Amino acid sequence: MELTFRYAQESDTALILEFIKALADYEKMSDDVVATEELLKEWLFGQKKAEVIFALADGKEVGFALFFHNFSTFLGRGGIYLEDLFVKPEYRGKGIGKAIFKKLGAIARERGCGRLEWWCLDWNQPSIDFYRSMGAVAMDEWTVYRIAGEGLNRLADGGEK
Repeated sequence: MELTFRYAQESDTALILEFIKALADYEKMSDDVVATEELLKEWLFGQKKAEVIFALADGKEVGFALFFHNFSTFLGRGGIYLEDLFVKPEYRGKGIGKAIFKKLGAIARERGCGRLEWWCLDWNQPSIDFYRSMGAVAMDEWTVYRIAGEGLNRLADGGEK
């Protein structure tokens, strides 16, 4: 199997959404997906807020990663935040996930980034084991906080809970 990579183009928007929905199904979060092709086109290709790479096995898209730049004030440089990574079930166990991480590591190094980071659901032990096998370290001393939806609207309007 020949594995190659390519950056997504606007014409790939439907395919990107397919991968997002497949990931959400795997994570038991399908009901949370409200993304549409139109939203993805605007934010990925219009506003250029994130990038997507596809892993291709023998020319067929079998995995994807969606990522964007963040910034570390302590390092004084940018990093890459991996929002989503997904490999189609029938292609798992063939080194594709690891190859995607290696590609992201190479992108981060080429761009002078100081780190590559991501979140993982606590119940997803297969992924946790995979990440640890590559040398990833859990940031257990940090807690993720989020304001979204109506809470974000209240905040923007100056209101409190």
